[in-house]
Amino acid sequence: MVRVRFAPSPTGSLHLGSALTAVANRRFADERGGVFVVRIDDTDAERTDPAAEAGILADLAWLGIGWDEGPFRQSERAERHRESAAAMTGTSTDPDGAVRFGRTTLLRSDGRPTYQLASVVDDLDFAITHVIRGKDHLDNQRLHEELTRALGAEPPEYIHHGLLVGADGKKLSKRHGASSLGDLRDEGIPAQAVRAYLEELDLPRGDVHLDPARIRRLAVEAIGALDDEELARLADAPVEVVPALRGARDLLEARAIATSLLTPPAPEPSKHPETLARFRELRERAPDELDQPAAREILRELKAVGGDLKALRRALTGSDRGPELWAVLVALPRDEALRRAGGS
Repeated sequence: MVRVRFAPSPTGSLHLGSALTAVANRRFADERGGVFVVRIDDTDAERTDPAAEAGILADLAWLGIGWDEGPFRQSERAERHRESAAAMTGTSTDPDGAVRFGRTTLLRSDGRPTYQLASVVDDLDFAITHVIRGKDHLDNQRLHEELTRALGAEPPEYIHHGLLVGADGKKLSKRHGASSLGDLRDEGIPAQAVRAYLEELDLPRGDVHLDPARIRRLAVEAIGALDDEELARLADAPVEVVPALRGARDLLEARAIATSLLTPPAPEPSKHPETLARFRELRERAPDELDQPAAREILRELKAVGGDLKALRRALTGSDRGPELWAVLVALPRDEALRRAGGS
C-alpha cells in the first residue's frame, strides 16, 4: 500500500511551499488509496517553537487537509533513533561521543539524534513508500538512501517537486509579501482559494513564481461558490446580507460590506427626494422579505420613472459604491430600508 508523509519542522506558521508539499502528498495518497502520515520533525530543539506544532496542525485543518495517522513527533522517538544508530553498519564514534556516518553526524555528543538519522529511521518504521518533498531536499536523497541500506533496508521512492519562489526567483520569505498561510488568512483569502491554487500547481517539475493575482482571482471565485451559511460565518454576518457579499474580493472586504449594511449611515439631505419618495411607495407594498427578482423589479420600476439609483444607494448605504443595489435591498429589512430612505 502507498504510504506518504508530511514532515514539517515546528518553527512557525506553515509556509506556502510547505503547504504545496502537504497538498501534493494528500492528493498522491488519495489517488492511490493510500495512507497520509503527519510527522513533526522537531529534532532541532534550538529552532523548535512549542506553539508552532499546534499552529501547523491548525493550518492543515484550515486548508481542509486531514491525515490518516499521526501526528508523530521525532522528539518522542529518540531512543529508537539511538538504537538504529547502534545497529547501523559503517558508523564511527568521535572522541566526544558523537556518532557519524562518513562526514554526517547521526548522534550528537549528548546523544540527541540529528534530522538525517531520525528522518531515515522514521520513514522505515512508518513504512513510507514514497517521500514527496521540495527539491531543496534533493541533496539529501543519496545520503538517505545510503543510511537506509546501512540499516539493511531498501529506501522509499523519492519524488522532488519544484519550489514556490518570489518574483526575484528566490525562495519565498517575508520580503515577498504573503509567504505563509497565516499571511494569506490575515489578508482575508479564503482557504478554498489557497487550496485551489496549490492543487493547480500539482507537482511542478521546476520552480514556480508565486502568483498573488491568481490567488486573488481564485478568492473571488471561492467566495462566490460558498454556500450562504458558510459565507455568513466567515464574514461574521447574518445570512440575510450574504447576497451583497458575493462580489467581495476577499473576506476582509466581505466583512466590511456586511458592517456597512448593518450600520445605518448618517442622515444627509438628498438631491433627489422624489426618488426616495417613489422608492418608499414601492418598498411599502412589496413583501417584507425580498428575493432577487422582487428587488430587481423595484429598481426597474424606479428607473422607469427617472429615479436616480445613485441617490437611493447613497441613502441606503451612505456610499456611492458597493455591492449591487438589488443585493442591498435584499439585505435590508423593509422597515430599515424605509427608515434610511426617509420613511417611518
